[in-house]
Amino acid sequence: MEHVDLLILGAGAAGLFCAGSAVAPGRRVLVVDHALKPGEKIRISGGGRCNFTNLATAPNRFLSLNPRFASSALARYRPEAFLGLVDRAGIAWHEKTQGQLFCDGRATQITDMLLDRMTGAELRMGTAVGDVAHQADRFMVETSSGPISAARLVVATGGKSIPKIGATGRAYDLARQFGLRMVEPKPALVPLTFAEQELALCRPLAGVSVEAEIAHGGGRFRDALLFTHRGLSGPVILQISSFWQPGEELRIDLAPGCDVASALKAARGSGGRTAVATALAQILPDRLAQSIAAELGLAQARLADQPNARLEAVGARVNRWQVRPVGTEGYRTAEVTLGGIDTRDLDSRTMQARNMPNLFFIGECVDVTGWLGGYNFQWAWASADAAGRAA
Repeated sequence: MEHVDLLILGAGAAGLFCAGSAVAPGRRVLVVDHALKPGEKIRISGGGRCNFTNLATAPNRFLSLNPRFASSALARYRPEAFLGLVDRAGIAWHEKTQGQLFCDGRATQITDMLLDRMTGAELRMGTAVGDVAHQADRFMVETSSGPISAARLVVATGGKSIPKIGATGRAYDLARQFGLRMVEPKPALVPLTFAEQELALCRPLAGVSVEAEIAHGGGRFRDALLFTHRGLSGPVILQISSFWQPGEELRIDLAPGCDVASALKAARGSGGRTAVATALAQILPDRLAQSIAAELGLAQARLADQPNARLEAVGARVNRWQVRPVGTEGYRTAEVTLGGIDTRDLDSRTMQARNMPNLFFIGECVDVTGWLGGYNFQWAWASADAAGRAA
C-alpha cells in the first residue's frame, strides 16, 4: 500500500495548479490521471494559444445556482496573480478583446509552467483510478499502479466536455458516492443546432460570419456569429448557449447598431433602382444579404418598388431574427460543462466537502461555469489554489 499526504485525481489545469499550491517540504503530493499527457484541454484551448485568463474576471461572469459562491476564491486569486507567473516564466502573451489574454506561442508553455511550479510533487500519468473508499480517516484509492492511501483527496477530473481528450463524469460519481448533491450537468459554450426548416438557410451559408447581438435569459452578448451545416456557432452563440434552455426561442440582431429598415428607406430615396439585395449587402455579408432577400421573395426586387411595410419586414428579419434551436452539438464540441457538484455542499473558502473532511472538488466539475474568454481557466486556478492551500 502506497501512502501520500495529498492525492489529486486529474492532471488538467485545476489539478496541476492545485499541486503547485499544495507542495511543501516533507509533504508527499501525488497527481494521477488516466491520460498519457497532462493538460490536454490547455493544449487545445484558444486555437492552441491558450486563453489562460481574463482581466475582467468578476463573479457576474460566472453561472451557478449560487452566483456568490465563486466570489471568495476569485477574490483571493486574481488574474494578475496568474499573469505574474506567466511573466516570471518568460512566456510572451497578448491581450485580445474584452480582457482575454493569450500566449503568443504554443499553449503547452502554460502546461510546462504548471509542471515547473509543482516541483516536489509527483505526477503519474496513464494511471486509471478504480474504487475510492474512506476508512479510518483516510481515502483508499485503487489505481492501475496499485492501491494508494491518502490523508486528503482532491478531485479535479473535470466535466464531460470534449470526451475525445478523455473527459468523463467521474467527479460526479464520486460526489454522489460521498453524499453531495448535483446540479444536472449539460453542455455549455457549445454550438446550437436547428431543425430542417432553419437548416435550409444555414447550410448554404456555412462559413459565413457576421457580427451579431443576442440577449436571452439574463445574458447579452455582441460578437461574431458563424453559420454552419448544423446550425449556428461563433463566440456569440457559444456565450448564449449557457443561458438557453431547450424549447426556447432566440431573437438575434444580425446588424447591431444599425436600423436596417431605416437604412433601406434612405437608400431607396437616393437610389431606388438599386436591388434590395445589393442595398442589404452594404450592411451584411453578400451571401447572407442575397439569402435573406431570396427568403423574403425579393431576390430580383428593386428598392423603388418596395413600400415601407416591406422594407420594415426586411429590417425585422435582420434586426430581430427569431429562431428556435432544437438542441446543441453536445459534449463533443462543448468547451465546458454547465452545472455539476452543488455548491451548497462545498465550503467556498476551501472547496472542501461540508459533510466529508479532507475531500475537495475543484474546477469544471463544480457548479461554477464562466463565460467564454478565459474565465473558466481563471476559475480553475482560483478554486485549485483555494483547495491546495487548505488541503
